[in-house]
Amino acid sequence: MAEILLNILGVVFGWVAIEYCLRHQTAESLNDASLIPFADDPEVARRVEAATGKTINAVAPQELRKGWGNLEV
Repeated sequence: MAEILLNILGVVFGWVAIEYCLRHQTAESLNDASLIPFADDPEVARRVEAATGKTINAVAPQELRKGWGNLEV
């Protein structure tokens, strides 16, 4: 009986902790956060935009400066 009570308390504590962490988030901010993995690759961002219809603010990757690429240590 004690194990069941502890399991229920653990689930309730986890739910309350997640709700507390996400209390200031809006649907828009959570939607933007779900698209972050695609923001650094413009080609993938275009494909995801075409597939989902959601706008992704893609950032082009920085170009390597002369002498800064392929360093051997």
